[in-house]
Amino acid sequence: MEAAQNAANAVPGARSVPGRRIPVPGTVSPEFQAAIAAPYRVPAWNADPGNAAEWKALVARLAAQTAAPLPALRERLGVVSTPEVIGGVKAWIIAPKVVPERNRHRLLIHIHGGGYVYNPGEAGTVEAVLMAAFGGFTVISFDYRMPPDAPYPAAMDDAMAVWKAALGLQPAENMAVFGTSTGGGMTLALMLRAKREGVPLPAAIAPGTPWSDLTETGDSYKANEWLDNVLVSYDGVLTRAARLYAAGRDLRDPQLSPIYGDLRGLPPTILTTGTRDLFLSNTVRTHRKLRQAGVEASLQVFEGMSHAQYLFDPDAPETREVFTEIAGFLDKHLGSAAKTP
Repeated sequence: MEAAQNAANAVPGARSVPGRRIPVPGTVSPEFQAAIAAPYRVPAWNADPGNAAEWKALVARLAAQTAAPLPALRERLGVVSTPEVIGGVKAWIIAPKVVPERNRHRLLIHIHGGGYVYNPGEAGTVEAVLMAAFGGFTVISFDYRMPPDAPYPAAMDDAMAVWKAALGLQPAENMAVFGTSTGGGMTLALMLRAKREGVPLPAAIAPGTPWSDLTETGDSYKANEWLDNVLVSYDGVLTRAARLYAAGRDLRDPQLSPIYGDLRGLPPTILTTGTRDLFLSNTVRTHRKLRQAGVEASLQVFEGMSHAQYLFDPDAPETREVFTEIAGFLDKHLGSAAKTP
C-alpha cells in the first residue's frame, strides 16, 4: 500500500487511511479482550426514535435490561442500596456493608451517564455500586430529569439541588463528585454553576470520559469512529440526544459543553478514558484545559478501551484498576473529620 498511500497523502490536508481490520489487543486481560471484541451495542448507539413516545419506550426497555442484574451484583460485591429523596430529587444511598473507618465521614455524589436520555431509575446506579464496592465510599446516586419531557436545564437544576442538600450532610472538603460520559460532563458543568453561584465546591472530582463538548469537535470523534464499539459514531444517537437535551440552545454554552467554560478554580480532577474511546479527545482536551487553568489534573488512559467500558464487567481487572486509581486520588484530597454540629 506504500505507493497508494503516499499518493493519497501527498498534499497537506485531511488524512486518507486505507480500510483495515483492527485486531483485539493481547495486552489486556482476557475479560477485557471479550469486551473489546464484542459487537456494537445496538440499538443503544444508533437509536432514532420518531417521537417522544418511542423515546420513552426505548429508554424504559434498555433501563429494565440494565437494572435487572443489579440486586445480584450488589449482593456479590457487598453493597447496600437504600432509596432516598435528596434535595427533592429521587436518589439512592449506596454503600459497602462495612464502610472503612477513613471513609466514615466522606460522601460521594454520583451523576449517571447515558447521553442525557438513557439510564433512568436504578439503571443509573451501576457506576455508584462499583465505586462503593471498589472504593469503599458511601455514594449518593440520583435520578435527574431527562428529555424528551425535561430538556436542559432540568438535569442541572436537579444536580444543583442534590449538591446543595449534600452540603448539609457533610462538609464540602469531605466530598467529591463523579460520573461517566454525560455524568462526567454534568460534573464539570456543576462545578462551573456552583462557582458562579458562590456555592462551595467539593474537594475533588472524577469525570470519566466526559461529554464535555456537544459540538463534535475533537480528533477522536473521527479517528475512533467505528472502532469504539460502544458509541461507535457521533452521527448516531449522540447527535439526536444532544439536540433533545439542548432544546435549541447554543451547544457551546458552557452549561452544555463545559470545555468552553472558565475552569480556573475547579477542584483537583482525575479523568479516565481509553485508546479506542470516541470521547478520547473530549477527555484529553479537558485535561489540557484544566492544566492550563492551573488545576491539578490526572489523566488515566487504558489500552484498547472503548467509551465507558470500565463499567461493563466488574470482574475485569481493568475495572477494579480504574476505580482503585480514582479512589486513591480521592483519598489523597478528601478530608475525613466529622461535621461540626
